[in-house]
Amino acid sequence: MEYTILKSLGVKELDYVERYSVRTEGNSDVLKIYYEKKKGQLFHRSEKFKFSRSSRGVRSSSSDPNAYNEISEVSPMLTKVMAELDDIVDHEHQEQDAKNKILNDLRHLEKVVQHKIQEIEAQLDRL
Repeated sequence: MEYTILKSLGVKELDYVERYSVRTEGNSDVLKIYYEKKKGQLFHRSEKFKFSRSSRGVRSSSSDPNAYNEISEVSPMLTKVMAELDDIVDHEHQEQDAKNKILNDLRHLEKVVQHKIQEIEAQLDRL
């Protein structure tokens, strides 16, 4: 995948994205991207991005037909960025799950082979 929106924000180290968080501060959403900790670093490196929330009036359910409530909405750009980040983070988890499965299969195979070797050696001892 191209990840054009993340690249347009200046995110260059896409292979090192570990996780992200989003929180609301006032009238904006703050996206924080955490990168894998490199050898010798004490803390994870991270980047912050702010996205303004849009607001609009919505007709209130009160008895006054002219009553409106102000609601704020997440930026469409943030939604797209989060979709790209979800793809990156999910892809990394899938790779890690695949690695763990292969490693578990390998350990199981080692046990089976070791058991079979012991069984054959026992047969040889009986001869």
